[in-house]
Amino acid sequence: MPARALASIVAYERAWRQRKLFLTLLLAAILALVCIDLVLGPARLSWPALWQALSGSRASDPTLEVIVWQIRLPQALMAVVVGAALGLAGAEMQTVLNNPLASPFTLGVSSAAALGAALTLVFNWQLPWVPIQYVLVLNAFVLALLCAFLLDAVARRARIGTAGIVLFGIALVFTFNALLSLVQLTASAAALQDLVFWMMGSLERSDWGKLAMMSAALLAVLPFAMRNAWQLTALRFGDDRAASFGVDTQRIRRGALLRVSVLAALAVALVGVIGFIGLVAPHIARKLWGEDHRWYLPASACIGSAILVCASVAAKLIGTHTVIPVGIVTTLVGIPFFIVVLMRRTVQ
Repeated sequence: MPARALASIVAYERAWRQRKLFLTLLLAAILALVCIDLVLGPARLSWPALWQALSGSRASDPTLEVIVWQIRLPQALMAVVVGAALGLAGAEMQTVLNNPLASPFTLGVSSAAALGAALTLVFNWQLPWVPIQYVLVLNAFVLALLCAFLLDAVARRARIGTAGIVLFGIALVFTFNALLSLVQLTASAAALQDLVFWMMGSLERSDWGKLAMMSAALLAVLPFAMRNAWQLTALRFGDDRAASFGVDTQRIRRGALLRVSVLAALAVALVGVIGFIGLVAPHIARKLWGEDHRWYLPASACIGSAILVCASVAAKLIGTHTVIPVGIVTTLVGIPFFIVVLMRRTVQ
């Protein structure tokens, strides 16, 4: 075997081991952050008390067991799952739209889902024999899907470039937010209070049922994304090059946008609007794991989980008597990051 080929193989194996190590360390960091999140809150727990509550020890306080198992653990795990969903959605969206500024939040998909969910909350739209939470998810999904395909149509047919897609996405955000404000004007006092709290993006109302729904959606979507990993990697070279590799670009793009709509709609419907995770997580994953979507997609999901759990920890540390909604924390962190990425793209 030629020396150059052997050196390439050795470098590839080294890079593969390094990526695997980074992903393992990231998973360990997520586990540590979840444990920290569990001990924080209005009633702080000691580490021995947390272990006793989790293990079901006879020495544990029944009140602490209720706090841990019925309140804090579902919230912490929901942060992991929702963060992973938003990170994965942002990674696929940036790939299929070929836009580093794309994410469900920045291009209006989350706002569209929020409008669909708000219509259900305020006007109490229901279907016969269907629980209202499922109608809420369905309405959020339909509007998110319409927004995603509208973005795809503009990106492919109008040929307005990266900056044009960003401006169009921002216009959609303002449009859906204006319609959302109109819905708020017609809401009753009770519905308005729920809607405002939900718009901030909060994990406070998470429970095991919502966690199971979000987890099932993520587990159903992730295998399809990973199965199309090499086709998505090929899309990074452009549609023409990907087509020369035998990739059906329209099918791959539509499948990815369908998955993005499912994840964004469920995240918004269950925990409210949480911004910028879908923008930040893929950028970090791309820097550390590269463009190979076999690593890029799971890394984006894991980084999204880590970011949202960090936001939950920060919200509990900042708030003394009231836990700040995590959507506020992620937005405050994400806006400077968005500006930096936008300035770098403008300079280039």
